[in-house]
Amino acid sequence: MGSRAVLITGCSSGIGRATALRLAERGWPVYATARKVSSIEDLAARGCTTLALDVNDDASMRAAVGVVVEREGAVGVLVNNAGYSQSGAAETVSMELVRRQFETNVFGLIQLTKLVLPGMRDQGWGRIVNVSSMGGKLSFPGGAYYHASKHAVEAFSDVLRFETKNFGVRAAIIEPGLIRTAFGEAAVGSMEDEPEQGPYASFNNEVARLTKNAYDGPMAKLGARPETVAKAIERAISSRRPKTRYRVGASARVMLLLRALLPDRAWDVFLRSQYPRPSNG
Repeated sequence: MGSRAVLITGCSSGIGRATALRLAERGWPVYATARKVSSIEDLAARGCTTLALDVNDDASMRAAVGVVVEREGAVGVLVNNAGYSQSGAAETVSMELVRRQFETNVFGLIQLTKLVLPGMRDQGWGRIVNVSSMGGKLSFPGGAYYHASKHAVEAFSDVLRFETKNFGVRAAIIEPGLIRTAFGEAAVGSMEDEPEQGPYASFNNEVARLTKNAYDGPMAKLGARPETVAKAIERAISSRRPKTRYRVGASARVMLLLRALLPDRAWDVFLRSQYPRPSNG
């Protein structure tokens, strides 16, 4: 099998942190990473090797992969977890923020994958797990760029799965629904610079309120814990034939089933019952 070393991005909190702890407890050689190593120092005492890794910085990614290759021979498992949600009406989000969303959620994921694949091919074994979202298969108003980035992750992963199979590399997608983390707070926080006046102002305010309620209100009962996602990731890397997709949490199963059953126009009607429509008046 060769190296089983696991490189995980975004371990300072939430899913990444839970995954690093679970895999380390089960004997996997875990390299937990974050932009600031100080934010994950405690993971070292729990069996992880900690490294600095910024998915927006090519040199940082190369350095982290280089450390694992030097010590282990190859990165055996890559868990692309780092990501966030840029919320706001599509017209109002600046191109700077749009580019930042894709740099983190898509381009960094792609570059890390490209960096670890040669070692996986050489040893004839590897696992790549891309943490997407139920938002990679459906879309909610106010989340155009987050959804677009996760749709891109889904498409990239599907192609990767085909292209790497003969090398002994398996690629799987994790599709969490609502997860009880600080993700919702970050999504609302990403809208802080949105205009307070104009045709989208009340819409953006309502999107922020609905997002907060999804994580703090009654809908939160359908939310899963980060540890539940970590279990799915462990199954994906441990299985000889991992599933192509792992839907995690009741909200993901319910919403993805609903989206599959409803034609586009019926889905739009459903969304209109949940979200206000922007207007000039």
